[in-house]
Amino acid sequence: MAAPSFVPHAASLPEGWEWLVGTPLQIVVVVLGALAVRWILHRAITRAVHAMETRGTTPEVVGKEGALSPARARLRAAAGLDDERRRQRAATMGSLLRSVATVVVLAVATLTVAAQLGIQLGPLMASAGVAGVAVGFGAQSLVKDYLSGIFMIFEDQYGVGDVIDTGEAVGTVEEVTLRITRLRDANGVVWYVRNGEIIRVANRSQGWSTSLVDVPVSYDADIRKVTSVLDEVVDALWQDETWGAKLIERPDVAGVESVGGGAMTFRVIAKTAPNENFGVTRELRRRAVIALENAGVKAPPAVPGYGNVNPNLPPVK
Repeated sequence: MAAPSFVPHAASLPEGWEWLVGTPLQIVVVVLGALAVRWILHRAITRAVHAMETRGTTPEVVGKEGALSPARARLRAAAGLDDERRRQRAATMGSLLRSVATVVVLAVATLTVAAQLGIQLGPLMASAGVAGVAVGFGAQSLVKDYLSGIFMIFEDQYGVGDVIDTGEAVGTVEEVTLRITRLRDANGVVWYVRNGEIIRVANRSQGWSTSLVDVPVSYDADIRKVTSVLDEVVDALWQDETWGAKLIERPDVAGVESVGGGAMTFRVIAKTAPNENFGVTRELRRRAVIALENAGVKAPPAVPGYGNVNPNLPPVK
């Protein structure tokens, strides 16, 4: 006797096949499609970020025909075209774009799967809209902070290491996130400033900094001699290997800035790399004082009774 064989009912094949190629398969296709789209978007963003990070980093040969001059090369580096800051900003924008792409793809895939499962999206979207409005009113300051942070990063208003004035605090930027900016002032106090509360910001070190050095001498000093001595000081600083690397261009001896109290004040202006103006100012002043003293240029006379409001009072000790 032959063994009985199982033969499915003719009507069961189309019904089973229809179920197999229906909802489950469509959900799998949606999920796989969402993963593929996310991978493609992330890859495109990563390549764009890499292009932004490496743009302009090709080494320039200084001194050859068609190459950058030394001053232009220093200016290019100080302006943030070849430093780590540009790469950090590109990495931050890349991370933000990848997060946005993931959220959008996940939201679209979730809604598509819900529709395949027969879930009514109308009431769900209406409820989500009402909840979104309620959350929006409660978290509008948070949304404002994040939007301001995004624009600050994209526009490169400031970066880590810059000295900025936010109106509420003045200090060096230690961290920039989408919600807050962390500063440390000259007293060592750390300030956490919400990005949405920054109405205006003054960046004191982006691109380059300026060093102003005022050198007072006696009123009867020879102007041409003082100018010549200061020019020699400026040339020596510009040609110095250590200090010259901190200068964007040769400092300028502007000349006599003011006259009064038996003194003439000469001003020297130097354009320096970001945040190097303080050290350059001190070094310029030190060299100028020594050079003027060696050249026999007299310092301005001391003002007698300085600090006394009433001349009949005894001198301040």
